[in-house]
Amino acid sequence: MTQSVLIVGLGLIGSSLASCIKASHPQTMLYGWDLHEETKQTALDNQVVDIILPTFEDNAACAEIILLAVPVKTSLLYLEQLSQLSLQKNVLVTDVGSTKMGIMTFAKDQPYDFIGGHPMAGSHKSGIQARDRNLFEKAYYILTPGDNPRLQERISELEELLVGTRAKFLTMTAHEHDQITGSLSHFPHVVAAVLVNQAQQLNESHPRSIQLAAGGFRDITRIASSDPKMWTDILLSNRPILMSLIRQWQTEMDDIYQWLEEAQGEAIFDFFERARETREQLPIHQKGTIPAFYDVFIDIPDSPGIIGEITSLLGMAALSLINLRILETREEIFGVLQLSFKNEADQQIGQQLIKENTPYHCWIKLEAIHEIIHSKRIKRHPPNSSR
Repeated sequence: MTQSVLIVGLGLIGSSLASCIKASHPQTMLYGWDLHEETKQTALDNQVVDIILPTFEDNAACAEIILLAVPVKTSLLYLEQLSQLSLQKNVLVTDVGSTKMGIMTFAKDQPYDFIGGHPMAGSHKSGIQARDRNLFEKAYYILTPGDNPRLQERISELEELLVGTRAKFLTMTAHEHDQITGSLSHFPHVVAAVLVNQAQQLNESHPRSIQLAAGGFRDITRIASSDPKMWTDILLSNRPILMSLIRQWQTEMDDIYQWLEEAQGEAIFDFFERARETREQLPIHQKGTIPAFYDVFIDIPDSPGIIGEITSLLGMAALSLINLRILETREEIFGVLQLSFKNEADQQIGQQLIKENTPYHCWIKLEAIHEIIHSKRIKRHPPNSSR
């Protein structure tokens, strides 16, 4: 029996989910909807979806499952609209938003079944042209069915539909989801933005600071490049939890300020030691709340044709890059070429190709970190101890 599915929002996430569903369930009739005419035409031209009827209402009326791949605020508007339509019997609605408490509260009283969803995957690119069937592979896909027993039973329907994502499904409450994503994704984005804005203020009085920020500082604040409109929406939809996290942060900063004021070396050491030990326990080869970066770094001489040589090598292996840049933090004969790949598999293949076919030193930062952590040459001492 053919199942009918409507995907609302055909950007990166929506079109990638459509590609996964088509691959695993080719018999499914995929309806699509997007506010942008060009996106809708691209979806039809590239067979991302099968049908796009003239109105949202027409598409919704045909669907047994409706997937809202739009921002949280927009999803709420669509949920309100759906409550006023004549839908299929037992229609199941889900979303992909990064906060869950607000939408779960709203959907609880609606005349259709709703299960919150959040695929914890993303890309540095956006839009339907960036769609990727492998985007969700090994990523966590959070489902929040609420406390309705009927919805608990319908989780399997959603997992079966999305089996082509090859994601790892987890079920949790909306509050648990928002607390975790607030702590591990939303708040780090705020901190990264604060650091970058602070660096800009520093640059006004010390113009060379921007040049020095090109290395490690740029890496640790990379997520500050995210879409401002999207992150405004995310923060406003998770306000109570983020306000609590900011209060906790302020308390921590007050403690550090006091330690510095009183020159409490032992307290400062313990602070960094706790952080180091916690970080070493974090999973490495898993996708989490913040999209991973798959970079390869290459020491290259300042000679014509080097970049072309490397990119040609990758091109012959059908490896595509999402970014390429030269790090200018060192005024030496060698520069550092940074290549950003779409996924870990391409990263590993690219590194191996460069190692085997060029004389240039090539590394992944993770390798260097492991070498330092596990090297017996590195010994840690508390302050004021003999070294």
